[in-house]
Amino acid sequence: MTETATYTYKEHLIEKQRKAEEAMLEEFHLGDYTLDNPLVKYNAYLINPLSAVVLFKTEEPTAITVRVLGKTEEADIFQTFPVGTEHVLPIVGLYPEYENKVEIYPYQTPSKKHTVTIPVGQVEGTDLVNSIETTPEYMQDNIMFLCPANYALAIAVDYAGDVRLKLDVPMVWDVKVLDNGHLLMSSDRLTSMPYFMSGMYEFSAVGKIYTEYRVPTGFHHDCCVLPNGDIIALTCNHENSTVEDQLVVVDKDTGVVKRTINYIDFLKPGAQKSGSWSEEDWFHNNAVWYDKHTNSLTLSGRHVNAMVNIDFDTEEINWIISDPDGWPEEYHKYLFTPVGDGEFDWQYEQHANLITPDGDVMCFDNHHYGAQDPDKYLTPEESYSRGVRYKIDTETMEIEQVWQYGKERGYEFFSPYICNVVYYNEDHYLIHSGGIAYDGQGNPSKELGPFAMQEDPDAKLESITVEWNHGVKEYELSVRSNYYRAEKFPLYSKKGGEYDLQLGAGRVLGYLGETAQMDYDIPAEEVNEPVPEKVDVRLTDEEDMFTFEAMFEKGQLVMLVLEGEEDTRRYFISTAKGHRGAMCAGTFLPKDDRETRTVVTKYGFDKGDYKVKLIIDDKKYDTGLTIKG
Repeated sequence: MTETATYTYKEHLIEKQRKAEEAMLEEFHLGDYTLDNPLVKYNAYLINPLSAVVLFKTEEPTAITVRVLGKTEEADIFQTFPVGTEHVLPIVGLYPEYENKVEIYPYQTPSKKHTVTIPVGQVEGTDLVNSIETTPEYMQDNIMFLCPANYALAIAVDYAGDVRLKLDVPMVWDVKVLDNGHLLMSSDRLTSMPYFMSGMYEFSAVGKIYTEYRVPTGFHHDCCVLPNGDIIALTCNHENSTVEDQLVVVDKDTGVVKRTINYIDFLKPGAQKSGSWSEEDWFHNNAVWYDKHTNSLTLSGRHVNAMVNIDFDTEEINWIISDPDGWPEEYHKYLFTPVGDGEFDWQYEQHANLITPDGDVMCFDNHHYGAQDPDKYLTPEESYSRGVRYKIDTETMEIEQVWQYGKERGYEFFSPYICNVVYYNEDHYLIHSGGIAYDGQGNPSKELGPFAMQEDPDAKLESITVEWNHGVKEYELSVRSNYYRAEKFPLYSKKGGEYDLQLGAGRVLGYLGETAQMDYDIPAEEVNEPVPEKVDVRLTDEEDMFTFEAMFEKGQLVMLVLEGEEDTRRYFISTAKGHRGAMCAGTFLPKDDRETRTVVTKYGFDKGDYKVKLIIDDKKYDTGLTIKG
């Protein structure tokens, strides 16, 4: 029987980095590398092709300054590293397609500088900037980091519109800057379609991953860090067969889930329905914010058109910001009444809620559909999106709109999905409209960005990021792709003093939960023939999960069967073709809609090996592949 299935083992990225770092350090220690003759390792941690590591020794303990020369003097990126005799220095902010020059010298002794040349070739995905309007005086040494929402991966852009960081692996969702200067973002490991990830990576701009925090029921959209350092991660309530309606508290040191909060415990599914609502995705939590002043969580529920604030201890509702139209009577005590003489609009299918230092509430109001009543829904041509700030009084339950930006730009700023706002200071905000899409005729698309690209090869995607500073637009960036969120920070973090690399193997904490199995069998004839070649079976195996990819026609009945000596595991593979109401990250969508991707964790795989078989309609095929238990 001719084999028609392929098997690949994929090593964890942390393990790949460990091996690369150990080889780099061995080469360093075996050589005689000095400031004038350093060891230079380009893309040392494999995922940021606009980075390097420079290694050398000095006879005396010395602090070292590094300056990555920009195309203009204002674009220089520099950092001084702590005193030492062995220097392992992360170099970030290189340009693609450029002979990069990096000056290295003892602190306060530029006369002894040595210049290293690091040539970088073409880097895919670094040519997406349409335009930028700002000044180097305003941006200083900050970059704008754009988080993926489509096939284009994460990039960071300087004041001149040049890309100075690029991630080569699909890390998605928002990025946070931790108190130690590291970054926190999703892993690149998909655990279930369309975008639920194994957890979060703590990493640095040079690309080194220090920790993977695994989340048992899949991580999505957002996380936040509590005052004690533990992490709140958004996840799914698999026991209820629903998604994006649960969060967990992850221990910062062990990765253990210390607590779970299910939203059905305080909000009835279907109590309110946005235009994108579904029974499975009834809440669609796309943001979480912890407020230390009230010990509360604010949750953005896209599919209930609401920001819901709950007490962190009791999990009881404190208040809800939402258009009252259509809410059941039992929730009216939590809703606000608009006041004030200025303009007021409710938010619809919002993202990225936050609480300002004085207790106001901000969000990105996508204003998708623009009403609770389906008879009043707006067309894309009538639509707008905006950043908005509300002042609330929880005693009188009154709400006032005190600021907005974006409505005046109409549909050119309209994003039906994704996006964020950032509060810097009073009247100083970022507003990121990351989900703009136009059809081939230049009209605002009725489809979310990933689907617009699938439906129309001439569709155009765009992200527009604006910073508003005391009535002045100080920044505007336009990019040719959709990006989930935008965050501004320096590549060499000024938080926590963790400028230097922390050497040693990264950690993988927590565990992946068990993938749901089917509790029935499909009658099928076991055939002694290979899987049809057109099915194109590909299995990618990892230490804690595997991914099964194959091509099927719409409507075929398909089941993946793992047969062991002691038990059999069955996983249904859907071949139905359809659109989710909310595709906030199309990064993992196949470009051919016949392609399926099924991820199975190895939780509970402790009873030996499993033969991989495949039922297609009424036939059961042996793929010839085996999963090790």
